[in-house]
Amino acid sequence: MADETISIDSERRRGRGARSNRVGRYESEQREAFDDGWESLGELEPFKTEVHHETAKSIIARNDSPDIGFDQSINPYRGCEHGCIYCYARPTHAYLGHSPGLDFETQLYAKVNAAALLERELANPRYVPRVIALGAVTDPYQPIERSHSITRSVLEVLDRASHPVGIVTKSALIERDGDILARMASRGLAKVAISVTTLDRKVARKMEPRAATPPRRLEAMRALRAIGVPVCVMVAPIVPAINDSEIESILEAAQAAGATEAGYVLLRLPLELKELFREWLATEFPDRAARVISILRSMHGGRDYVAEFGLRQRGTGPYAAQIGTRFRLAAKRLGLNERHLKLRTDLFRRPVARGGQFALL
Repeated sequence: MADETISIDSERRRGRGARSNRVGRYESEQREAFDDGWESLGELEPFKTEVHHETAKSIIARNDSPDIGFDQSINPYRGCEHGCIYCYARPTHAYLGHSPGLDFETQLYAKVNAAALLERELANPRYVPRVIALGAVTDPYQPIERSHSITRSVLEVLDRASHPVGIVTKSALIERDGDILARMASRGLAKVAISVTTLDRKVARKMEPRAATPPRRLEAMRALRAIGVPVCVMVAPIVPAINDSEIESILEAAQAAGATEAGYVLLRLPLELKELFREWLATEFPDRAARVISILRSMHGGRDYVAEFGLRQRGTGPYAAQIGTRFRLAAKRLGLNERHLKLRTDLFRRPVARGGQFALL
């Protein structure tokens, strides 16, 4: 069957970001559940979150990308219930045989052995301590973290080993782990980046339906700063004709909430995300959908997306340059990025491997 866009009824996807369950690039057929009149209505129930327990084989992922500020990371979960329509991680769900659309938000995987694996990997004599980014792909504090606490267990291991960590999230749930983060920050071992896409609650509900509201994210910044945890604000992603007018106001609000550093990333549309984002635009912003895509393509040489290092997050051309200039001027005016905190690695204490010998000193 041809790969056609099949929109899911609004009642079935209530509270979700994607408009369809478009199949991944590795599947040859398009599937659709429908009521054929023979008591098949059960298949048309609203999409519910389903969590699969995964026993991972390794937990520290490594990369050599020159345009990101870390070379190793941990992602406690696959998929993300926040449902952000713009999430560049959506296409990764195709590797699991799932759709990057609604499946990405509802078919989640929890790496239940993450803490044990981390302790084992840190205990390896060949391991060299470098900052670990927690949540570089999917949010480590998405809603299922409340019941699974995998992120907290990972932080407990890092705390015991005095290992540096940088966290990226858009969830106020991070306040729960303030006790660990405060201890680590007091030793120069932790910093947190909170993503703020918009200050408009209605726009936020459309773009990231199950993430914390913008005011709650700012409250989380204040709470973290109050206990001594350094905070960065990420204006990400910047979507032309949707939230690019808010760059300065987001930076002002974040600086007032205690942020001392700031960064930004332009919207990225790799692989299946190109069509998923278009489907969403047609529903939520039909009056400006064409303009959004037109400007976006102008920043990527006439294409939806350029994966080249250095260009994929910043774009090229006049519009991209204007965004960069506005961001830098606003950050300078607000005193952001005057100093970039470098986390310590010299305090690292290698965990003792199971059956190993404790150090004498």
